[in-house]
Amino acid sequence: MDTAERTELVTRFTEEVVEASEIETLFEERESPTAYIGYAPTGEMHIGHFTTMRKLADFIDAGLDVTVLVADLHAHLDDAKSPFELLDARSEYYETAIRAMIDAAGGDTESVSFVRGTDYQLEEPYTMDLYRTIAETTISRAQRAGSEVIRQSENPKLGGLVYTLMQSLDVAALEADIAYGGIDQRGIYMLARERLPELGYSKPACVFAPLLSGLTGGKMSASEAGSKINLTDDDEAVGSKIEGAYCPAGEIEDNGVLEYLRFLVFPVFEERGERFTVERPAEYGGDLEYDSYGDLEADFVSGDLHPADLKPAASAAISDVIDPVRERLLAEPELLASAYPETHS
Repeated sequence: MDTAERTELVTRFTEEVVEASEIETLFEERESPTAYIGYAPTGEMHIGHFTTMRKLADFIDAGLDVTVLVADLHAHLDDAKSPFELLDARSEYYETAIRAMIDAAGGDTESVSFVRGTDYQLEEPYTMDLYRTIAETTISRAQRAGSEVIRQSENPKLGGLVYTLMQSLDVAALEADIAYGGIDQRGIYMLARERLPELGYSKPACVFAPLLSGLTGGKMSASEAGSKINLTDDDEAVGSKIEGAYCPAGEIEDNGVLEYLRFLVFPVFEERGERFTVERPAEYGGDLEYDSYGDLEADFVSGDLHPADLKPAASAAISDVIDPVRERLLAEPELLASAYPETHS
């Protein structure tokens, strides 16, 4: 695989890349550049996380050395979204869920390194870098960098501001050439590109995944059950949510059903060598088969593919893709019970 092919793998199905030329240079200069993604173990993981995790299969195929940070301290610093006493349990759940998602997407989890924030964030040189960054960063700059990630208020807690600075330092601490995350992380990683050279580190290239629309239209909400598909939803629950989803004929904007297909189902089916099939009665044109999302979207926009036909096919495909993850998590009920005792006890 040449540099162009490796770069294409790393950058496809993304919202933004800063900068693709830097990633090309990394592949030209070394055999196995490094990449990292961090997740704070707060609420239960859902299909939005799966689309992001699926991308790691591309990273692995491109020959990147991948690290996943389970950012346990971050989970408490962000307005105590995870109580301190639940950090270990939720960290274990996140690692299990992430491994299952990478496996389901066709990636090799044996080639992925998992670390927790507490493995290195409590000692030098990390702590000294953090103190220096705190001393040199204004409150407004930290707020601006984390505005899409951290809960905002007129009187913010210090934890959220420190969270932002720590995330920018994680890139250097984990020796990552590429920082990967959702597009909501952009401000933090732009801060990293700005400040890390001042501390003697290289600035990272950045790859940003899109944030999926909710099934009810607009932004996906972790607190709105109907706006997302949980990794433990059964076939019936998936079908019910997709059936009631916002999916107007011919419209792409804020269409979570199409986004699930584009960023999760089609890449996974491509990895498996499978086609996406829409079953229709003969009087309505018969079955449709798609090798690419682009063809499906074109038919949807033109009206050749109606939402009433698309939704059952989408729900079946989505349920099929999450099934290995669902089985893995449901096989360990004590994992969910210890991480989320208020809902799984």
